Amino acid sequence: MSDWEVFAVKYADRNARSRAESFIFDDTPGLAHPMDYFMWLLRRGQEVILVDTGYDAAEAQARDRPIRLDPAAALAPLGLRPEDITRLIVTHLHYDHAGGLHLFPNAVLHMQAAEMAYATGPCMCHDTLRMPFTGAHICEAVLRLYAGKVRFYDGDAEIAEGVSVHAIGGHSRGLQAVRVRTQAGWLVLASDATHFYENIRSRKPFPIVVDLEAMLAGFARLEALTSSPDLIVPGHDPLVRDHFPQGPADHVTLLHPGPRTPISL
Repeated sequence: MSDWEVFAVKYADRNARSRAESFIFDDTPGLAHPMDYFMWLLRRGQEVILVDTGYDAAEAQARDRPIRLDPAAALAPLGLRPEDITRLIVTHLHYDHAGGLHLFPNAVLHMQAAEMAYATGPCMCHDTLRMPFTGAHICEAVLRLYAGKVRFYDGDAEIAEGVSVHAIGGHSRGLQAVRVRTQAGWLVLASDATHFYENIRSRKPFPIVVDLEAMLAGFARLEALTSSPDLIVPGHDPLVRDHFPQGPADHVTLLHPGPRTPISL
């Protein structure tokens, strides 16, 4: 079978951040450390799979974290409408990854059973653990479940030929990464298993974490899944757009050709 094309679609950024928000035990916690927000599109001929959904304008206002593009409209340069999406891999249910589920009404969700259990279970009694979730997004996932539009996995699973999901955990209980066969080799969409290149390359955990041991073990798991460390794509690093080629619009980056230059910190 042929390889997949993979596109990183940026819909928001947040530049008023510090390194203390990105790394535990950092030596320079007060320095600025911007973050980009992405969703990802996989395409092979007429097949398309969306990975995560971003969040919409209402969530942006509620959290005072503006978006640059509505996630549904952000796919237009790729020739896609929201209703064209029928397969949607949800890496985890945090607001910035599942806040647009309602924008893709025809999509069947593919997620880890552990994530639904976590987001609807007793851990959500703790304010700190509940903070990255929004109740309406979880309710949308439950409604999709009762409509017969959720496929659950318990660990690793193949979604399509050349596309698989792999349970990582750590940042969220049911976090999963996505492995994709591309012309450059096996590429891994890490999502929040590593927010930034520095998290994985320096083994520096991200501060929002439910299981620190799982997060640290997940770094090695990501490395084992890919053909090259440069084909591990962090979930929020602005460097992705620097190292990979630009796509058909300024907010779209081509991941399947591989990076144009070696990735160094």
